[in-house]
Formats: sequence, C-alpha cells, structure tokens
Amino acid sequence: MTRTSESTRRRGIRMPRKARRAQLLDAAREVFVAQGYHAAAMDDIAERAGVSKPVLYQHFPSKLELYLALLDQTCDTVIEAVRGALASTVDNKQRVGATMEVFYAYVANAGGAFRLVFESDLVNEPQVRERVDRVTHECAESIAQVIHEDTGLPDDEAQLVAVSLVGMAQVSARFWLDKQGPIEQADAARLVAGLAWRGIRGYPRADEQTA
Repeated sequence: MTRTSESTRRRGIRMPRKARRAQLLDAAREVFVAQGYHAAAMDDIAERAGVSKPVLYQHFPSKLELYLALLDQTCDTVIEAVRGALASTVDNKQRVGATMEVFYAYVANAGGAFRLVFESDLVNEPQVRERVDRVTHECAESIAQVIHEDTGLPDDEAQLVAVSLVGMAQVSARFWLDKQGPIEQADAARLVAGLAWRGIRGYPRADEQTA
C-alpha cells in the first residue's frame, strides 16, 4: 500500500483529540527534521499525518505554533531523561555515565528530534531560542543541584560546572553522530563520561572533605 493510499484510508478514522494531537506531532517531527522549518509546509504535514489541512489547523492554528509544541515535547523528553539519570543512583561516577548516555541516546534516536533543538533553522525566533536554551538551563540546573549538595560548591560555581558538563555531552554526542565513525554509541558515551568524571571528581563530596 502506498503512502498516499494509507493517508486516504486514515483520513476516515476518527481519533480522540489527545491521540490525534500525538499523531500530528509525530508527522510534524518527521517533516521538520527532513526539511527544516522554512521548507516544511503544513500541506506536507497534513499529508504525512493522513488528515486534511482543516483538521491540522484545528489543533495547531499556525506552523509556528505546531513547531513550538513539538519543541516543547522534545525538550521535555531530554530534560526528564537527564533528571531520571541523576535520580537513578547516588554513586556520582555512575550518575555521570548515566547522564552522558542520555545525550548519546538522544542524538542517536532514529527520529532525529535532537536536530529541532540543537540545529534549528529558526533559532533567531525568540520563542524558539527560549525553548532551545531551556534544555541547557534546566539540565544544568538539575546537575548543579547535585554538585552543590554533594560538594558544597557555591550555587554560581556549581551552575558553571554543570553547564560545562551539559555542553560537553551534547557537543560531543553531535560530533560523534556526524562523524559516523567506528566508535559504538555505548563506547563513545563511556569515553566522554570518563573524561567528565576525571574532572568532576576533583571536587570531593562534602562529607569527604577535611577541615
């Protein structure tokens, strides 16, 4: 069955609003990742989702609103994954490794959603910039809280260290993906986690510090 016939068949199916919204966001992600914001058309997204344009506009009145909703969903995914990694253990070496794995898994995801966040062609739009920055800020805030509580570093210093770790994670993960070299995903994440750990362990836990 061709994509066109599949789309035609799906247009006759009524779906709960929440399920329809999720379907539209999935279709939009595919189109935006493949074409970028400026080249993507609402016609393309409606066709990919198998709905009419009026149905698409009922849920998302404009292309920008659709893109922002998709960004919110994508940002929430990586932020919650980082928080989950930090909460998964009290061993800080394992925390570093788990957090690094989150970023590598994120960029390696077949859907390519990370490109909407880190490689958006609409980054000069204030509402988009706000969401892109939110990934760095909220991930760093979660990491900084752990650093502050464990080491006693002042909040500002813990925040700077945390932002540095987030930058290392996302930049190295994107470089690894673009190179498509011989290093396996798990090995790449482990290699960079080792580098990060060698740096962060220089700040001993507060309960291990001597007067």
